Amino acid sequence: MKVQDGLKAHTKYLWFDTKKRREHVRITDDVQQFLEETGLKEGFILVSAMHITAGIYVNDWETGLIKDIDQWLDKLAPENPDYHHHNTGEDNGDAHLKRLLINHQVTVPVTDGKLDLGPWEQIFYAEFDGQRKKRVILKALGL
Repeated sequence: MKVQDGLKAHTKYLWFDTKKRREHVRITDDVQQFLEETGLKEGFILVSAMHITAGIYVNDWETGLIKDIDQWLDKLAPENPDYHHHNTGEDNGDAHLKRLLINHQVTVPVTDGKLDLGPWEQIFYAEFDGQRKKRVILKALGL
């Protein structure tokens, strides 16, 4: 492969101020719009939550599955007043643990100017301690 113009990098921030403490926000279209703004044809986009009680994941956009994900997270990291973190005056210990389970970022391939996702894959911002302003960084690298 011959590189004519060299590697390019682009950055954008998405801001969220969710209405509920926990929400799953589909952001696939926002990431695709950013890709179009960059003009990249080949490369990757990193999508990363910049808060320790929020995450990013790729999965199917189906209401039942999102409920299943929430139930699974609640089983593994229930809301519980006995978290050591709560001794600091916080009440969001479960949100920190849920973020670890979901993860904080994904890398999405870009092929021929499009997000190279599977047929049912969508990108989600997962909020576990919302109702205040938070952000996600989009970092595109490629040609």
